[in-house]
Amino acid sequence: MLLQKAYDALDPTGNITIKWDIISWTPDGYVARVTIFNFQQYRHIEAPGWQLGWTWLKKEVIWSMVGAQATEQGDCSKFKGDLPHCCKKTPTVVDLLPGTPYNHQISNCCRGGVVSAWAQDPATAVSSFQISVGQSGTTNTTVRAPRNVTLKAPGPGYTCGPAKTVAPTKFFSDDKRRKTQAMLTWNMTCTYSQFLAKKTPTCCVSLSSFYDKTIVPCPTCSCGCQNNSKTGTCVDQKIASVIQASGKNNHEPLLQCTQHMCPIRVHWHVKTNYKEYWRVKVAITNFNYNMNYSLWNMVAQHPNFDNVTQLFSFNYKPLSPYSGINDTAMLWGIKFYNDMLSQAGPLGNVQSELLFQKTPSKFTFDKGWAFPRRIYFNGDNCVMPPPDSYPWLPNATPKLSTSPFIVLLITFFSVLILMQISCF
Repeated sequence: MLLQKAYDALDPTGNITIKWDIISWTPDGYVARVTIFNFQQYRHIEAPGWQLGWTWLKKEVIWSMVGAQATEQGDCSKFKGDLPHCCKKTPTVVDLLPGTPYNHQISNCCRGGVVSAWAQDPATAVSSFQISVGQSGTTNTTVRAPRNVTLKAPGPGYTCGPAKTVAPTKFFSDDKRRKTQAMLTWNMTCTYSQFLAKKTPTCCVSLSSFYDKTIVPCPTCSCGCQNNSKTGTCVDQKIASVIQASGKNNHEPLLQCTQHMCPIRVHWHVKTNYKEYWRVKVAITNFNYNMNYSLWNMVAQHPNFDNVTQLFSFNYKPLSPYSGINDTAMLWGIKFYNDMLSQAGPLGNVQSELLFQKTPSKFTFDKGWAFPRRIYFNGDNCVMPPPDSYPWLPNATPKLSTSPFIVLLITFFSVLILMQISCF
């Protein structure tokens, strides 16, 4: 059941893989390099970062760590002299912060647990640390893999499978001329479910167009209702200026009062129609006073993404989860320009325009074709308006000249008139 809930149609193979490589043995255990690979195309791990936990099968302890730390030491009273870093049966490990001294770092560590999405930046979609384990066994047959692995990134939503023994990882020297391999390698795979992560949606979509003055808002109560205490505190926009920003992200939302009560709204506006092109404006608005979204991204599905010509002020990458179908695009901000979506307020929005080239065989403004099929923000599916509320073309109603009823009525009266004339 969990596997079904974790399936994502736009990223069917996306997962987080934890690789546990034993690289050397010690007198009472081993030294391992643990690497977290985020193979999800558009779902990243944002601040305050990942937390990795597990249960030891035997009486293992953590003697030392490089590039990460356990959140608690636990009861190490039975040890004399040098104390272990952590003696807990169920340790929880977090990444170190930027600025950590170099002698406490290894490669791909110390970013505060923030890990990019694979499609957005593969170089920072990896996080690593080194761990020295004692009282664990000193051979491939006596050592045991950790069990009940948990991953918070940074909240719930991930379910991790059991450790599996795989082919030992191979490592290259700095000059790429020598190759070594791990003594033993375990893989643990974690998959994400939006249903497990959050009880309510986190974003919604509104629509508008140049050919219809109607603005279709986010559906009412898309992410909760104002009179529902479970949705958290709601702040009237009139007094929003007195809200003091904490400067740190808080996963308990403090939302601006809206009809939809979503932290994020994505607005899709069909802006202009040219002879061979058409233009769309996309605006993303943050209604959460407790969250700055760094490394944000948006995924949109539309059949004309196979012929997108130009984007302004957003990065773009096509996603093709199924061969031969290019209808999905990932958009994200430009570094140091708009890659952070600020908290609710005057600066809490980012926007861009997209220029599409028309494909004559399928292009139309009729029946809502110009609007996206689905939209994701930071990996979560957004609530779309119902299709019957989409903006319609002014001439979308049936024309009288082509109505079968009118044609039949005209024919009837014509026959009736001819019959009357024949009677004279």
